[in-house]
Amino acid sequence: IKQGIQKIENREATEEEINNIYKEKTRLMHNAAKADMVPGMKELMNSIRNSGINIIVVTGSSQPALLDQLRNDFGVERREVVSGEDVKTGKPDPEPYYIGLKKADCRPENAIVVENAPLGIKSAVKAGIYTIAINTGPLENELLTRAGASKVFENTAEIREFLNL
Repeated sequence: IKQGIQKIENREATEEEINNIYKEKTRLMHNAAKADMVPGMKELMNSIRNSGINIIVVTGSSQPALLDQLRNDFGVERREVVSGEDVKTGKPDPEPYYIGLKKADCRPENAIVVENAPLGIKSAVKAGIYTIAINTGPLENELLTRAGASKVFENTAEIREFLNL
């Protein structure tokens, strides 16, 4: 929010503006329809966990509804999440993924990121992490590749095969 107001109006956001925008975002998220789950994602995450690999979810959001959904649908606890409230500079800056690496007690060369958006891909690549993409939306695969994804997959089954899970 601070960065947006700085870019758009070339000034610092007031605390009142930040609070009002955050309240409105929370209201909209609370009233929005629940996002569809990526088919097979829960199973993919379970397979990764069962193989002994740590999972850290890196999201730009800090909405309670999203964090609750991560816990309820995927068993992701707060300590396994890097959210918008944990960072000073969000994606495409590498800071969110640096924090994720620290939480996982992992070096970049021993990590892999699965992303679905160009800004997230750029963030992970800047952090020095091997990054693959799953195309969950209307974007052309080429856009995800240009952002820096080493491979782009259409579904979780392809990722499972790639990871030998």
